[in-house]
Amino acid sequence: MACFLRTSRKLASSSSHYRHLKPPPATTRNAAASHVLPRLPISDNGSNLLAGKTNGVTRMLPCSAPVTNSYNRSWRTRRVGVRKGNMAAVELALNSVVKVFSVLSSPNYLLPWQNKSQRETMGSGFVIPGRKILTNAHVIADHSFVLVRKHGSPAKYRAEVKAVGHECDLAILTVESEEFWDGMNPLELGDIPLLQEAVAVVGYPQGGDNISVTKGVVSRVEPTQYVHGASQLMAIQIDAAINPGNSGGPAIMGNKVAGVAFQNLSGAENIGYIIPVPVIKHFIYGVEEKGKYIGFCSLGLSCQPTENVHLRNHFGMQPDMTGVLVSKINPLSDAYNVLKKDDIILSFDGVPIANDGTVPFRNRERITFDHLVSMKQPNENAVIKVLRDGKELELNIILRPLQPLVPVHQFDKLPSYYIFAGLVFVPLTQPYLHEYGEDWYNTSPRRLCERALRELPKKANQQLVILSQVLMDDINAGYERLAELQVLKVNGTEIDNLEHLCQLVENCSTESVRFDLEDDRVIALNYEVAKVATSRILMRHRIPSAKSVDLIDTQNSSQSEVASQC
Repeated sequence: MACFLRTSRKLASSSSHYRHLKPPPATTRNAAASHVLPRLPISDNGSNLLAGKTNGVTRMLPCSAPVTNSYNRSWRTRRVGVRKGNMAAVELALNSVVKVFSVLSSPNYLLPWQNKSQRETMGSGFVIPGRKILTNAHVIADHSFVLVRKHGSPAKYRAEVKAVGHECDLAILTVESEEFWDGMNPLELGDIPLLQEAVAVVGYPQGGDNISVTKGVVSRVEPTQYVHGASQLMAIQIDAAINPGNSGGPAIMGNKVAGVAFQNLSGAENIGYIIPVPVIKHFIYGVEEKGKYIGFCSLGLSCQPTENVHLRNHFGMQPDMTGVLVSKINPLSDAYNVLKKDDIILSFDGVPIANDGTVPFRNRERITFDHLVSMKQPNENAVIKVLRDGKELELNIILRPLQPLVPVHQFDKLPSYYIFAGLVFVPLTQPYLHEYGEDWYNTSPRRLCERALRELPKKANQQLVILSQVLMDDINAGYERLAELQVLKVNGTEIDNLEHLCQLVENCSTESVRFDLEDDRVIALNYEVAKVATSRILMRHRIPSAKSVDLIDTQNSSQSEVASQC
């Protein structure tokens, strides 16, 4: 099965390859939708029922003979202009495109108190207005050091990461050196290109050290799996070669940027993908307005198409009505208090939704309606028309980004952990499951995978806490077989997250501390003896602390608040 690959150039071993959710035997795009829980087009069985159905129409006008001849003549003239424009644009890009050198160090989720071996990657980037450099998030993910080099210069300059959007695979870099900015020209953002329009991809792919230019045409525009952030956002498919190292480079159309190169399709010839301008602008706007990346909005729904006539009749849809059926609602979304299960969503912000979940897009193209949702700004209002119990209603819903119960990625942050008497507790994340190898979906614990794919959060800040492993000692002998089970309670109190578990253990006032796990398994320890054993076990395994940095910071903040109140 073909799969999407990120296109930063990796200089490390294959062990550093990013692994994304790939539940077989679904297609790559549907597989991605099955685990991004807040994404709209998700069915109960994990398939993307509202997958984009771009018709791939290359004719922009009706196919009548006189119009076709006129159109072909104008198209040939336009293509000549585009070729000339691309040549000028490439000259402009030479003073904008940079090579990005990153030193990365990813966490070890099986041993969360330490990092994996340092590795290096190379990618591309380009200057945008405001003395900023735009590149891909996966080029600098888990970075410890970043350098950039401009075309024609032997010098490398230190760069700082200003903002990162892992969901949309974009990042903004800044360079303090005035010498670097001498002669650099920012590129302007354009618009979404039409089908068959020519683009030139500029960057630093593998195979050489100098800048490279490849040309191709636009083949398709539709929501696509973003491998790095495991999300479904609009992307542009082109037939230009996009290879490792091209990541972050601009795709030029005319004299403006049409997108950012970021991935290709493994096992296919010359199928590359670029991030379109609307996604780029959404990312940049959020950074400029809020000072940091804020994410893409979601309705938090799971919807089913209504293509079957009997299904439409069952819910009282008139022959002229089209829409999708609400199957499941995320409890943390605003839609949870507005919409109901079995509502039929007829339109979004006045745009009718077809029975297959698509909406009109440009000329004779269609796109899934969750694209309209993702392009809304956080806390923006949306008008939803629904059919409920045979009556049409117009409802207002406030949109905002939603986080899944089990995080899809954990870039640029250290894992959370808590160790007590050799019991290592961690929140369940997909990067943790990725530690089981390339085929982690089949080799990792089945129940943990199912929870990562299916479960929705029931309350804010909820986590699934698991006992990841047992560091053997006399005090925990016999409990080693209980690893990889979910922790449900501590001393009879249901836990909300890892921080809550830590508080319950450290505030224990009884002789014994009891942990209730799934499958009705129980761990009981003498509290005072366990505290002494914890220090001994940490020293034996050279672990610097029983808590991760985030738990220590939270504890210190709480103590400071208590002290200030006193």
